[in-house]
Amino acid sequence: MTTLAKPALQETIPFNAPYVTGNEFVYMPQAINNKQTAGDGPFSKKCKQWLEETLGVPSALMVNSCTSALEIASLLLALDPGDEVIMTPYTFVTTANAVVKAGGVPVFVDIRPDTLNIDETKIEAAITPRTKAIMVVHYAAIACEMTTIMAIAKKHNLVVIEDAAHCINASYFGQELGTIGHLATYSFHETKNLTCGEGGALIVNNKRFLARAEIIRHSGTNRAQFFRGQVDKYSWVDIGSAYMMSDLNAAYLWAQMEQMPQIMDRRRQIWKRYQDAFLGGEMQETFRRPVVPQGCEHNGHLYYLLLPTSEKRDEVLGKLKEQDIHAVFHYVPLHSSEGGKKFARSHGDLAVANDLPYRLIRLPFFYSMSNRQQDRVIEAVYQAAR
Repeated sequence: MTTLAKPALQETIPFNAPYVTGNEFVYMPQAINNKQTAGDGPFSKKCKQWLEETLGVPSALMVNSCTSALEIASLLLALDPGDEVIMTPYTFVTTANAVVKAGGVPVFVDIRPDTLNIDETKIEAAITPRTKAIMVVHYAAIACEMTTIMAIAKKHNLVVIEDAAHCINASYFGQELGTIGHLATYSFHETKNLTCGEGGALIVNNKRFLARAEIIRHSGTNRAQFFRGQVDKYSWVDIGSAYMMSDLNAAYLWAQMEQMPQIMDRRRQIWKRYQDAFLGGEMQETFRRPVVPQGCEHNGHLYYLLLPTSEKRDEVLGKLKEQDIHAVFHYVPLHSSEGGKKFARSHGDLAVANDLPYRLIRLPFFYSMSNRQQDRVIEAVYQAAR
């Protein structure tokens, strides 16, 4: 294995650098001065209204993480012990963990070789009398095949939950991701396009879930009804937890939401520069670029390449590290993990999920990335992948 020469005093290119608009420093002090820094304060209400109007959804509930949103969504399924939720194994652990905490069993089916999303052709065969829901993850903000998935769900009377953690302002045939399933979740973690450090939202697209979602979010109390004057006092009525986003985080997020168009435009520009630059390498079969099916519009959330083998992936990562370029791999497929073997089951051989994730690298990607930095990453990848 050849080692690339490392230039003296080479600039480190981080994997991620959270974007700050500047208005965070204006709005967060306002939140403090409002003397209402806990959940559902003025900025939380602004963010909620923005999501509802931007997405055209019945209700958006601001929560402290996408994990919390997934936990609420899983609790809304009212799972009995042993009830099943079909999902992809190629996702962050919280997608499955939320189901396990709610008493259910994640059932993993294989992923598509093009998008790395759940393979919709494998879902129906995995359905049993215990199946209650399908939980989809739109990897890299590239949509799952939602027309087919929603038809399967309707046929078998299943709930669809969209884990749309990557997906704000991405769409499927013109429909925003997070607005198609019965429930959906967004992330505003520092690695996401819109961020507040830690935060999320639960999108309630089917109104039958709304009343209980509010109760679960308010620690199992009917506090939301109390504030609307529907009850004269609030009390414990159901399970729940302290899931609300603080108004300090919402103040930070509001500054990001205000600038969403320019954030998304810049991130899509960066994504396209990568995609165009790596065409030659794909044509030479040095690596494979992301595939964006017809009808899918992504938001420039992340950029990855697939190397020919896992050994080559590790070699490329090592060479980039020597150049102070922080590229990373992504999820270890959940079905192969200790927790996946303990708490979940797999349907089928999951051949694609046993292969592609071990060949994937994610490249540095952030709003303030300069063309010069990006060109250096591109050149280093070509050298390392030879």
